Parts: sequence; structure tokens; C-alpha cells
Amino acid sequence: MIPLLLLPGMMCDARLFAPQVAALSAQHPIMVAPMTQHDSMQALAEAVLACAPPRFALAGLSMGGILAMEMLRQAPQRVLGLALMDTNPLAEAPEVQARRLPQIQAARNGELDRIMREEMKPNYLADGPKRSQILDLCMAMALGLGAQVFVRQSLALMHRPDQRQTLARYDGPSLVLCGRGDQLCPLERHKLMAELLPHNELAIIEQAGHLPTLEQPEATTSALRRWLGRLPSALS
Repeated sequence: MIPLLLLPGMMCDARLFAPQVAALSAQHPIMVAPMTQHDSMQALAEAVLACAPPRFALAGLSMGGILAMEMLRQAPQRVLGLALMDTNPLAEAPEVQARRLPQIQAARNGELDRIMREEMKPNYLADGPKRSQILDLCMAMALGLGAQVFVRQSLALMHRPDQRQTLARYDGPSLVLCGRGDQLCPLERHKLMAELLPHNELAIIEQAGHLPTLEQPEATTSALRRWLGRLPSALS
């Protein structure tokens, strides 16, 4: 069976993928990698690759997708399939970098709860019956990881490289997936990635924002299952 390596978004943990792990673990050994110990994408990718199986399917959401692209850049021969969800292949824009600096300082001053509640959580989700429940989970994941992780992850995102050439060179089965209502990583970014990847499916999840794994878990899992079905039948 082909191992599936999942990379969560900023200030999220394995609970971001709980529905997918439950649905897919009978067919694939699943590993959710932490992204907490380094403040650069290069170092994070090196750390995850050091612990990953020799070859694997790779799926990441948001920051996890950005990290997945850096892992692909470093070790393309190990990635049997690539799924990028609600993410961005571009380097961070200067205006976004500028917004991160006061957030980093505030987190260092003990204001992580306020940052997540006022500046980040409202941008995550589409309207829906599970919105409040999912936002509470987002807050629990973020506060569980803590301010130091917030600072490291913010710095890694600020200084990430452009990965468009990395995607254009990848010839394995790929999936680009996003929530229709994602305000952080809009649909245009996903169309760009879909055009760059030679063997790609673009999946747009209706009635979902930035976290379709939790907002629309069945539709998201279905798209991931189709992608995994396009992978080689066994490790070679």
C-alpha cells in the first residue's frame, strides 16, 4: 500500500484531516507530519523528508501545501502523487509580509488568542451550519500549538520561494482542490496551479471556504480518493 503523508495548515494539527484519516486509513498507511520546529520552508521540508517513507503520496492544505511544494522541489523522485489544497504557489507578497510583522510581535507579547480570534479565524470558513464548531476547533488547535509555533510558521511563510517551476516539472498524478469561497487562497491561484501541473485534476468544493476537509469532508475525501486511485497500484 502506498503511504499517504498529510501536511496541515498554519496553526493546525492532525484534527484538520480527521474525516479523511478515518475514511482512507483502511487503504493507505497515513502519517500527519508536524510543522512546528523550524522557521523556514527549506528546514521544515528537510525535517519531514527525514522522517517520511522512501516514497509516498503527498497532500497538504494551505501552509501544508506550500511545504509540500518545497518537499517536491527537494525530492521529486520520492513523491508518487501530489495533492494541493487551498494553497498558493507564489512567494509571499510584500503587503502580506508587512501584515505579519505586527502579528508576530503580538504573539510574542501573549496575544495569540486575540490574533486568531480577530484577524485569522474570520477569514477561514464559508457560512454553514458547522461554522461555529469548526472555528472552535481551529482555536483549540492554534492555542494548543502556541505562540512560538505561530512565530516560526509566520517567518517560514514570509520568506518562502516561488514554486511555479517546481510544479511545472512534476509529472506525477496531481490534484488541486479548493473551497469555492476561500478568501485566503482564491480560486485563481488554484487555476494557475492546475495549468502548471501536467497530469492534474482541479476539484472545486462548493459551500466551503479555506478548510474544506472539515467544512465539506465527504466531497473532499471523494476527490482525494479519485486522486489516490490514479497513483501506481504498488510501490516499485
